[in-house]
Amino acid sequence: MSLFFVQGLNGLQFGVLLFLMAAGLTLVFGIMNFVNLAHGSLYMMGAFIAASLYNFTGSFWLATVGMIPAMSLLGLIMERIALYKLYDRDHLDQVLATFGLILFFNELARTIWGSAPYYMQVPEALSGTIALFGIDYPAYRFAIIVVGLLVAALCYLLIHHTRIGMLIRAGSSNRVMVAALGVNIKLLNSMLFALGAALAGVAGLMAGPIISVQAGMGEPVLILTMVVIVIGGIGSIRGAFLSAIIVGVVDTLGRTALPLVLREFLDRNSANAAGPALASMLIYVLMAAVLAWRPQGLFPVRNG
Repeated sequence: MSLFFVQGLNGLQFGVLLFLMAAGLTLVFGIMNFVNLAHGSLYMMGAFIAASLYNFTGSFWLATVGMIPAMSLLGLIMERIALYKLYDRDHLDQVLATFGLILFFNELARTIWGSAPYYMQVPEALSGTIALFGIDYPAYRFAIIVVGLLVAALCYLLIHHTRIGMLIRAGSSNRVMVAALGVNIKLLNSMLFALGAALAGVAGLMAGPIISVQAGMGEPVLILTMVVIVIGGIGSIRGAFLSAIIVGVVDTLGRTALPLVLREFLDRNSANAAGPALASMLIYVLMAAVLAWRPQGLFPVRNG
């Protein structure tokens, strides 16, 4: 039971990281109706920028303070230079343009930081463990869970309980009418894109100390992020959060439980090899089932 409790927490932590990615992507995709395949590259750039600042200053907190405005600025520059003219084009044009940005950012990362993995240490204050129901759990992984829950609450409050959030939701429904009422819809879209870039950067920052930071790290997590927003409902912060937790827990517990189950039918080595592969398939089976049953997602945006 202690093993499954720890793995459940690991699944929650993984789900929270997925949410940090999915939150920005679902806002841009669902509200601006823009397919941004380069969102994974923003996650990668956030990890590189945070790791560089951390290794230069020696302070995780200074790296955090510097990374967030840097990623917001990068998002604004990317939106203003390369993307804003694509808002009214079809999704194929958006996919091709943002795929080109993936290649650009990967080569930029290799040019600046090299092809070898770039490492970022866990901050000293969070390097120990904390006791949860009598079980020691890494303090940094618990901090990821706390940060994710805090970001989820702040995103929900921003979108549903502020004037800016009201304008964002109105713009997603009828952009022309909102612009006719005197709202600068272009500025609003730019702010939303900057927010999405900052959230992707936060995901990269939190993931940096537990994985190796390297060029191309954004594409695998982008695929899982797409799965999350499809399951949860495109444009829904609540859906992104709940589905990210579901995907994270299913993936992590599946990798733990399936090898144990398969050992009843297969030899140990075969079970250990097949279990994680089947666990990865479970996520996509879940997505297919949701698309067949509720194409709008499990937790779609509420109208009204």
